[in-house]
Amino acid sequence: MSTQRRNEAPGRASAGHAPAPSPLAGSETGPLARLDAVCVGETMALLVPEPHGDGSGPRFRTEVGGAESNVAVHLARAGRAVGWRSVLGDDVFGQHVHERLTGAGVHCLVREDRARTTGLYLKEPGPEGTRVRYWRKGSAASTLNRGDAAEVWRWHPRLVHTSGITAVLSDSAEGLVRDLFEQAPPATLRSFDVNYRPALHGADNAGLLLDLARRADVVFCGLDEAQSLWQVETLPELREVLTGENSGPDLLVVKQGARGATAVRDGRTWFQPAPRVEVVEPVGAGDAFAAGFLDRLLDGAPLPECLAEGARLAGVVLGLPGDIPPPPESPTAR
Repeated sequence: MSTQRRNEAPGRASAGHAPAPSPLAGSETGPLARLDAVCVGETMALLVPEPHGDGSGPRFRTEVGGAESNVAVHLARAGRAVGWRSVLGDDVFGQHVHERLTGAGVHCLVREDRARTTGLYLKEPGPEGTRVRYWRKGSAASTLNRGDAAEVWRWHPRLVHTSGITAVLSDSAEGLVRDLFEQAPPATLRSFDVNYRPALHGADNAGLLLDLARRADVVFCGLDEAQSLWQVETLPELREVLTGENSGPDLLVVKQGARGATAVRDGRTWFQPAPRVEVVEPVGAGDAFAAGFLDRLLDGAPLPECLAEGARLAGVVLGLPGDIPPPPESPTAR
């Protein structure tokens, strides 16, 4: 499938391109404006310990985190009309996620599940790095299903983006990701970030992630992820594995850690060195890279420019303690 054919209308959305939807916008009726992108997947509330010395017990700052919503926030800040589709619980964490993403300019096209809770995770900084603990089993987002794909198409997105994290939340969530790739309208570009997480995927999902990657138009994959999942050692080997039997992505973007990233299309390759930055925390940099790349791709930019913007945005996030940069100051706040 040609990426150029699926991305026939390049150009950045103007302000006010899409109406600001309600929390249950996916269930609204009537004509809907076309969005540049819809990012589909789980987002959880994040608790981050706050240092203090008064002996009163631990204190936490509440943030949000999710691969697809991180991409959505970056795209919104770049001026894109972007939606995020997921399910949230009827709880304070779900309200927090919704408020933070809406405040960042993302159209939250969410369902509410009153019987399940919003997922939660905790960062535990330590001398050997940050440990992350998750409480996501049976969360509201695990109820994502094929019906959510139908709601995504109602917004006529030029691009739909999801990840290997969402695909393994549940059987129904896997069905959703398959429908996003198999039932996408011809003009919709399908983007997939493998986002391998050893504790979540284990050894049993290598085949699933490979199958899904072969069905997308644009695939983001770390070379280290490919080595762990499919025992490939080089970029040409990865491209050969993803091609399969007369299938595979039109555009492969291979993240190579501190070295940089390479885009592969039609047998040609383009390489972008990684920016030199002092790394505060690597979490979220891959999402920032994908967002920067996709932003320029939607403009029809040459692949070297897509890689450069991805690297620039990833460099910004590498120097921050959170997944996304703080919002820019308004003129009145300066």
